[in-house]
Amino acid sequence: MRRRALLALPVAALACARRPSPAARRRVAVAAAADLRFVLAELLAALRAARPDLRVEPSFGASGSLVAQITQGAPFDVFLSADESLARDLVARGLADERGRFRYARGHLALWAPRSLRLDVAALGLRALLDPAVRRVAIANPRHAPYGRAAVAALAAAGLTDAVAPKLVAGENVAQAMQMAQSGAAEVALVARALTRAPGVASEGQVYVVPAGLHPPIEQGGVVLRRAGDPAAAADFADFLRSPAARGIFARHGFDPPAP
Repeated sequence: MRRRALLALPVAALACARRPSPAARRRVAVAAAADLRFVLAELLAALRAARPDLRVEPSFGASGSLVAQITQGAPFDVFLSADESLARDLVARGLADERGRFRYARGHLALWAPRSLRLDVAALGLRALLDPAVRRVAIANPRHAPYGRAAVAALAAAGLTDAVAPKLVAGENVAQAMQMAQSGAAEVALVARALTRAPGVASEGQVYVVPAGLHPPIEQGGVVLRRAGDPAAAADFADFLRSPAARGIFARHGFDPPAP
C-alpha cells in the first residue's frame, strides 16, 4: 500500500503542474459596453470552462466614454462597443489594426416599465410615454452611448420628440438608465433589450421591443487594440465571442447574430 501511494505522488504532481497557475494565465483587459454586463458574465463563465488559460477582466461603461479612455492611454487590450463605428474609429486613429476588428452581435432597443405602473406597454408601444403617469423617461446619454442615440432616433421616427423630450433624463450609460427606472428615479426606460432580461429586472417589469426600423441598426463590434499586452490572448478572446457557443449565449440575452 505504501509503495502504491508513493508511486501515485508523481502522477498527482504532474496533474497539478498541467493546471495553469493564476500567474501563468494570460490576461485580457476588456473595455465593454454597458449593455454587455450580464451577457458577458455568462460568456466568461463558459470561457473559463473552455479556456482556463485565459483571464478576462472587463470594465463597463458607455461606448463613447470608453473610447475617450482608450485614446487617453487606458491599458485595455480589447474594446467591445455597442456601436461598431467606434471600433472602426480606433482603427482610423491607428490605435487598432483592421485585421483585429470584428462584429459580435446585433442589439435591440426596448422600452421597460415596472409592472406597478399599470400601463399596457406591449399594446401601447412608444405611445405609452405620452401617459400622464410617465413623468420621466430614462435613456443613456446620447453624447456617449449608442443606445441613447437609438432612443432619440426612435422617438423622432415615431413623431414623439416634442411630446417626450421634456420627460427625458439621461444616465451616463445604458445600465445606469436601467437602474434609474428600477429605483423610481424615472417611471420607464428606453434601454438595451439585453438589460431587460437581467436577473431581478425581467420579473419586475414589462417590455416593448422597439421596431428596428425606427432607429439605425445597433451593430455591435469590437477590436483588438495595438497596445494589447498579449495580442494572441486578446485574439483568442475575440475568436471565442464569434464561436457557436458564444452566439447561443448572446441569443439567450436578447441579441441577434451580427450582419455578415
